[in-house]
Amino acid sequence: MIKLNKTLTTTKLQRKLNRFWDLSGDKILRMDRDYDETKGSPVFTRQGRYTSRGWTEWTQGFQYGAALIQFDATGETRFLELGRKKTVERMSPHLTHFGVHDHGFNNVSTYGHLLRLASEGRYSASSWEQSYYELAMKVSGAVQARRWTALKEGGYIYSFNGPHSLFADTIRSLRALAVSHKLGHALMGENDLKTSLLERLIQHARTTARTVVYYGEGRDAYDVRGRVAHEGIFNLNDGCFRCPNSQQGFSPFTTWTRGLAWILCGYAEQLEFLATRADAELKPYGGRAEIESVFLKAACATADFYLENTPSDGIPYWDTGAPGLSRMGNYLNRPADPFNVHEPVDSSAAAIVSQGLLRLGTYLNGRDSKLATSYWQAGLTVLDSLISEPYLSTAGKHQGLILHSVYHRPNGWDYIPRGQKVPCGESSMWGDYHAREAALYVQRIIDGKPYLTFFGS
Repeated sequence: MIKLNKTLTTTKLQRKLNRFWDLSGDKILRMDRDYDETKGSPVFTRQGRYTSRGWTEWTQGFQYGAALIQFDATGETRFLELGRKKTVERMSPHLTHFGVHDHGFNNVSTYGHLLRLASEGRYSASSWEQSYYELAMKVSGAVQARRWTALKEGGYIYSFNGPHSLFADTIRSLRALAVSHKLGHALMGENDLKTSLLERLIQHARTTARTVVYYGEGRDAYDVRGRVAHEGIFNLNDGCFRCPNSQQGFSPFTTWTRGLAWILCGYAEQLEFLATRADAELKPYGGRAEIESVFLKAACATADFYLENTPSDGIPYWDTGAPGLSRMGNYLNRPADPFNVHEPVDSSAAAIVSQGLLRLGTYLNGRDSKLATSYWQAGLTVLDSLISEPYLSTAGKHQGLILHSVYHRPNGWDYIPRGQKVPCGESSMWGDYHAREAALYVQRIIDGKPYLTFFGS
């Protein structure tokens, strides 16, 4: 289990963060110079160079959003101009993409950042430009909410697998609905039927919490509190939940750690968003106490599971039930080994989780001081490991920023270096992006800037 560094503070990370931002900026500029965008969005590296992987273009927002995060952290305007230019030139197809559940990944990471930075006064944006970003986020939230499977008890945004499928990942695309709702937008349907985006956000989060997150309450023989299934499968004839499933994990009854990471981070940041809404706004959907209890239960359960089922340095293996782990001895009581011969680690899950733990710890301040401190220190501990070697990519020729990320282990998509038995030494666009996002979260606290949220102040 994670060994918390109880003396670690944000300011003690500053030296490592300085190095991190230097490496990050260099890799962003090299990618812009060297990557051939005609090949599609960069997804993960092979032998240190980013390659595409035809599935969906869900990583393009991370590519350009990285430059906007770099500007936010360092104030270097060349990164603002890079992210701004590429967003306007290349991201518009994502705004009206009805075929994916990835709007939070692509659009909040680009248009959303630009809108937030403009609203903070971090750069001079004309009223027309700011209105353009607002319109983009309004459209994105409504388009994402339209991808909907209705149930007797609410419903969910369905995955690219089809209307029967709910992915754990999609909890993080609720950001698009949240920003759109905050801007006063709604989903308009036939006969001018108006649907609240906040209502759909809450309904999707409830369905996710009920079906893919476990609480140790006797649901099945593998009901361990905090365990997460990647996918929930529904019978569309009657709307009943049928079974858990997993696309990228080892099995429906083990926990793919990146799926857990999406859940933890997604619920933590949505709790922060709900805190900004008036009680009257939440009352039609069950009221603040009931809604927040569902979100908090899922966030705390997954946080506790992560702390208990992750090696001492806070970097997880790709799935907590991966079969090779049984041959690794007491692996939870020592740092993760990305070069082992049995199972790969997934640093990208750690990048996502670190931010989720920090946000959850902050949210619990004044509510449960013991839990708040535990989650906060865990978040700092994970981030400290992530921005240190062997995870921080210091080689200039390697295009990735965070090493030892895994994309799709069951499909065998990840590169295995010569002499190794499992994937290692490579990066992913989402791992690099979320490491930057977590680092920015801490950097703004150190610098005394406004608290970072996806929806702005």
